[in-house]
This record gives sequence, C-alpha cells and structure tokens, in this order.
Amino acid sequence: MTRGTRFGVNDYAVGFARPDRWSRADPTVEVYPWHAVEAHRPAAELDGEVELAVCGAIVQIWGSQRWTRVGVGRTACPDCQRISAVRDPVPSGR
Repeated sequence: MTRGTRFGVNDYAVGFARPDRWSRADPTVEVYPWHAVEAHRPAAELDGEVELAVCGAIVQIWGSQRWTRVGVGRTACPDCQRISAVRDPVPSGR
C-alpha cells in the first residue's frame, strides 16, 4: 500500500431518499428512507449534496447524521446495512 491510500471505505455519510427521488411504483411510500453513502471526504463537506448510495439509490446527504447510528434503525435501507456491515447498535450515553 502506498502512502495516502486506503483499502476499503471505513466512513459512510448518511443519505436521505428525497420524495422526488422515490420509486415511481408507489411514490407515496418510502419504508427505508435512510441510506449509506461512501464518504471519501468528511461527511460535513458532503452535506446537502445529491449522491449515489451504496445500494444504488439517489439520495441527499445529511452531514449531521452518523451512519453508525442511523444504519441500525428500522428505517435504514437493509441493502445499505448489509453492504456497509452495520450490525451492532452504538451504545447510548445513558
């Protein structure tokens, strides 16, 4: 490995499936609106950008969200969860 390169992606930004990007099959229903997006730079720099999620969905980045938290929720995309290997919830501070 040369200096400055990494194998794999360790960080994921959180993307939200915007209503105008939802499936034409049923545009009123979006069961899994949260998606993982490979972050090759800090998520805060991606905030507001429209990107392609790891599952192929077109989403808008929400830089203030953390995929390690959102990715274990009930509304996170199951394909993004599987691809990004988010399995265990982050412990709460309580």
